[in-house]
Amino acid sequence: MTTHAKPVAPALKTLVIRLHFYIGLLVGPFIFFAALTGTLYALTPALEQALYRDALTTGSDSASATLARPLSRQIAAAQDYLDDSALPSAVRPAPEPGATTRVMFADPSLDAGEHRAIFVDPQSLEIRGDMTVYGTSGVLPLRRIIDQIHRSLMQSDPGRLYSELAASWMWLAALGGLAIWAVTPSPRVQPGKQTRTARRLRTRRRHSLLGLFLLVGLLALSATGMTWSKYAGDNFFTMLKAAGWGTPRVSQSLQAHNVAYDAHADHAMPGAHPTVSGSLEAFDAVERQAREAGLDAGKIELLVPGDNQAWKVREIDRSWPSQVDEVAIHPQSFQVLDQVSFNDYPPAAKLTRWGIDGHMGILFGLPNQLLLASLGIGIMTMVGWGYAMWWRRRALTRDSQTLWQALLELPLSVLALISLVALLLGLAMPVMGVSLVIFLTVDALRTLVAARRRATG
Repeated sequence: MTTHAKPVAPALKTLVIRLHFYIGLLVGPFIFFAALTGTLYALTPALEQALYRDALTTGSDSASATLARPLSRQIAAAQDYLDDSALPSAVRPAPEPGATTRVMFADPSLDAGEHRAIFVDPQSLEIRGDMTVYGTSGVLPLRRIIDQIHRSLMQSDPGRLYSELAASWMWLAALGGLAIWAVTPSPRVQPGKQTRTARRLRTRRRHSLLGLFLLVGLLALSATGMTWSKYAGDNFFTMLKAAGWGTPRVSQSLQAHNVAYDAHADHAMPGAHPTVSGSLEAFDAVERQAREAGLDAGKIELLVPGDNQAWKVREIDRSWPSQVDEVAIHPQSFQVLDQVSFNDYPPAAKLTRWGIDGHMGILFGLPNQLLLASLGIGIMTMVGWGYAMWWRRRALTRDSQTLWQALLELPLSVLALISLVALLLGLAMPVMGVSLVIFLTVDALRTLVAARRRATG
């Protein structure tokens, strides 16, 4: 008895087409919204600079632009404004002449990563602004709102599932579209022909060509977007750390450096030489020491230490070339205890840094932002064309082959391999895994309905 092997190619083709269809139909709206809000985010830096110009720039004339007061005086001005002697949690000295210093205070009423920032003119000590800022990039209120919508629909962690869903599937939709284009010839449509089929085929051709043009950008946005996600992102950074490819950080623990900390060092006896670790002058000493240690970026941030911790000073200029070196400085002796240079990053950590900054539109400035906006508009257009194709042929696809039918037509070895890959992807990207189960459930119901329809004739 001769056993004929099941043909693999037709079933695989059907599987890819149906999966691409489900991604577009069910995940497409989330991808569209992420692209819309991402485009808005990419286009707002210039608007933010104009909207908050008074806070970001000084009122001093150019002749006095280089006569900045000590950082301690600037912080004191911010404290006087707040009528509060509490130390700030972080300070960002003015990065260039004409820019203001950000003195950032912790506020229990704000969300994680947010600070109340007082913007101080480094020359006149005039208070130029008072607003909430967020994250290492220091985004201001307008971009923070757009960022929250883009990241989580302003719904905290539960809302992050939407953006993770979009990022988890977009790369597969892009590669699936590439495969469909490669194996499915695109019929020529007679110019001027306006039948329903002709319009659908023209839309399909445009959808395919635009997808090919944007392919690299789609893959990059999907990969970098997942690094921010709650589940896939955590798994990604856990893997990097386990492989020794994580982003290196300075240690702020004094115990880790085996150095002593005198909690009473600031209470010197008369005639003794006082330390300045607990006073505002410590900011001047720490900034000076960080500069001497080689931190030469215009944009730096001083992070105030907690108990038994060292100061941390880091460069925060994420434009090209990246300047993200950092040092740990003893709170009393002001000795450099630890130092990390971007040049020492593992290749994977460098790629992660560049990928995230490119995704945010920081890496290459305006060209980067325009590229992101173009990508976002292209993605929205593709999703729109995809829905147009579905709408025009929805009656024809009612009885078309389903995912389950395509899967069951595969040889057992191929089916086992696909199942293993799906399981591994689901473990690495749990939101993808759960949504795949939903896809298969919907498809199973559709398969049963189609079978019943055929049975009843």
